Amino acid sequence: MPRLKRSVPPVEHQADPSRFTVDTVLKRDVFSTVERGTWTDRAGVAHPAVRRRWNEVSPWFALLAARLAAHEVNALEKVQSTGVTTPLLAVGKRFLVRGWIEGVPLQIARPTGDLHFFTSAREALRTLHRAGYVHNDLAKQQNWLRGADGEAWLMDFQLAMPFSRRSKIGRVLAYEDLRHLLKHKRTYCPEALTARERTMLATKSLPTRIWMATGKRVYRFVTRNLMSYSDTEGRGPRVTQVAPRIADALKAHPAVADVHMADFQTLGGKVGLYAFVEPKAPMTAEALREHLAQALPDRPHLDHLQIIPRLPRAADGTVRDDLLLLVARNQIEMLDALAGDDDTRTLVADIARGRLNLTDRITRPAA
Repeated sequence: MPRLKRSVPPVEHQADPSRFTVDTVLKRDVFSTVERGTWTDRAGVAHPAVRRRWNEVSPWFALLAARLAAHEVNALEKVQSTGVTTPLLAVGKRFLVRGWIEGVPLQIARPTGDLHFFTSAREALRTLHRAGYVHNDLAKQQNWLRGADGEAWLMDFQLAMPFSRRSKIGRVLAYEDLRHLLKHKRTYCPEALTARERTMLATKSLPTRIWMATGKRVYRFVTRNLMSYSDTEGRGPRVTQVAPRIADALKAHPAVADVHMADFQTLGGKVGLYAFVEPKAPMTAEALREHLAQALPDRPHLDHLQIIPRLPRAADGTVRDDLLLLVARNQIEMLDALAGDDDTRTLVADIARGRLNLTDRITRPAA
């Protein structure tokens, strides 16, 4: 559907942080914490919302965190009326609040064969560029949201900046925004790529080639070695290194048919690991944990281990990581819409009923 400009309420500045009620921690990294919840405006109207706050970042990163947030505030104030992202609701001391839209990030939605999504994404990007802004961070799938309406939405404007089509560097940045979108289209909808789009994918701009050969290596060294920060939405080595070891150890148990690992954010600011285990013989979670302790003497921490009837799978046999991630993160609202067929819907509903991670939604004492 075409993007329509919309009216948005005035942004509240110097807002009171106590008017945001946290429901779910969505993400933590060295620059900020992102939380889902409810924002109550000065008129007493409640809005589903997302808060980014940088009040607890390390002093080493405080200046950069504030700068990134300022970029996001400036960009949202300029482009929120275009309909490509959610509106900015409030800005206060070391926090901002923006609207919430039902949907899931691209890496969870996995819109295989969904040409409509990529048509919508292309139009959203054109709209953003016509508004005079480039996003600069669209290589990350998590910055593309597939809404419950099937449309594409842009998220996380920390690196966004104004540009002019008269400027060579501005045209290059806009070109790279589009190239990153086409990379995602190649992943999920390759048969729909046009000849021109394939040419764009094969043609990196000169600044990009220089960055890949030089600056990116420095960036990775600084972020991963000096800052202990992995550019994977704050997930880091727990997901990339520890989780595969746990999965392999569990699969070695004679009663285990398959294992799928998922991650979630804990209230303590850490990455939690969640194992979904498909059995081929009766077993208990306690027996599997004893097996893990023997198989992995260093005993890496596994937060949750859930034995399920079977792993949900796509038609090609791959595990539906999108559905299991939502269960692990206790974000089950979109499961029914994403399931796709009645058998998967029934299976995932059963898995969700037995989910073990409830704590990330309990962020304050009950009244």
